[in-house]
Amino acid sequence: MSRVRVNNIGLAGLNPPEKTCEDPKCPWHGHVKVRGVVLTGVVSKRKAHAMVVVRHDYLHYVKKFMRYEKRKKHIHAHLPPCIEVREGDTVVIGETRPLSKTVSFVVLGVVKKEGGV
Repeated sequence: MSRVRVNNIGLAGLNPPEKTCEDPKCPWHGHVKVRGVVLTGVVSKRKAHAMVVVRHDYLHYVKKFMRYEKRKKHIHAHLPPCIEVREGDTVVIGETRPLSKTVSFVVLGVVKKEGGV
């Protein structure tokens, strides 16, 4: 039985996916390094090939009113074929080098599946 090589991406608490892939842009099985920001968000769109749109919700402090306001940001992230997600799933994404014109993040894993699957 041959062992599949899985990269250590340096994040505790994230397990590598059970499936394997040959994608060079996969942080687990390819050559992309994760550096910078690691965020959690909800998949809002999954229409493009090997790319998802993740909605990241966060709080912003307004000094004048001494209160927080809710804000959101839509982030394009590369989706390796070894990770399966659907719209509504909560995922962890990590910053990488620019992979295309608008994509500088990659999906690292699924935190919570939508619909109890």
